[in-house]
Amino acid sequence: MYIGRFVVVGPGVGAYRVSSRSFPNRRVMERSGLLTVGPTADAPETENPYVAYNCARAVTTPTDESLGVVGNGSHVDPIAEKLELGYPPRDALATALLALDFEKDDYDTPRIAGVVGAETATIGTVRRDALLIKAVSEPTLVATYERDAPEPYPLATTGAEDIAAEVLGAEFEHPVCAAGMTVDADGVTLGIANADDA
Repeated sequence: MYIGRFVVVGPGVGAYRVSSRSFPNRRVMERSGLLTVGPTADAPETENPYVAYNCARAVTTPTDESLGVVGNGSHVDPIAEKLELGYPPRDALATALLALDFEKDDYDTPRIAGVVGAETATIGTVRRDALLIKAVSEPTLVATYERDAPEPYPLATTGAEDIAAEVLGAEFEHPVCAAGMTVDADGVTLGIANADDA
């Protein structure tokens, strides 16, 4: 089954995976303490604005809470910025997703994102027909296609690198690259898995 890009978030854990039929020549890279999806050196040039973006960021709130943000596009940065200003996760997700809306591509691709705390998690999506934000108590998935409403999704692993590898290896079609995240009292840890490294 092809479900496109997806996020999984639960208390203390988060993940994001790129699955792509159109732009498979991409990888997750670490850049200045955050994770970025970008083209590989051999990728054909494209004017598509949705191919490169920050997909995972660590945030510290005004109350010194560590949070992680994962998502499938340019909305990751404004979500992180709102959290840094003290917005609750629900409001940070809703504000950014509503402002940027679904992607204006040939498929009206939804924007998906999640905010992870050590004991909390919130997941969201904006589609052509809905804005959905949900606090979750167990790992929960939302994807750009087919599974475009939050649903439970078990994670078997717990380390950031292992989570990235697990979602990259999930039984959904066209895996490209993935980011994993853990959040605990020591802060946010990020991990990477790229299909071209396997």
